[in-house]
Amino acid sequence: MPTPLADGKTKVTILPTAPADPKAITLTELEAGIEASCAILTSDYNVGAATSESVDEKALCQEGNASTWGASNGTIEFTLFLEYDDQHQLDLESEAGKAYEAVKAKGTQVYIVQRETSKTSKEAWASGDPYEYFHGIADNPQHVDRTGYVKRKVTAAFQEMELHGVVAEAVGG
Repeated sequence: MPTPLADGKTKVTILPTAPADPKAITLTELEAGIEASCAILTSDYNVGAATSESVDEKALCQEGNASTWGASNGTIEFTLFLEYDDQHQLDLESEAGKAYEAVKAKGTQVYIVQRETSKTSKEAWASGDPYEYFHGIADNPQHVDRTGYVKRKVTAAFQEMELHGVVAEAVGG
């Protein structure tokens, strides 16, 4: 199979609550989430593992420096488009409105599941899909620039991640 271009391949779902098992999130849990792929700006989407902490750890007999990897780090930053209804209020029926509502308050627990495969971002989750899971705590959304669409940048303090998850069958399925 040829190597796919990344364009349109990242599927992002924001879960309303923490998954029971981050290594095996179920279809039921994913289907209860907010599909956010079409609500997120591509250019600054930055959700992933970051360089781990290093720990100086060498034996007495070693000359020079020696280190190993310590605690893992992650980055959670993304910009959401905002959509408004006829009354000029945030449209809470749109995916963009639902996504923003879910992460707009400082201190909110943010649970993001992303899939990046040869499937398009609009294809449904399926049992066996690989994914990455990130948990963070939201900061206040920031205005970015005042060009293009109305949007807000969300940054979350990294808490935990699962980089090798596989979607489990739906509960009762």
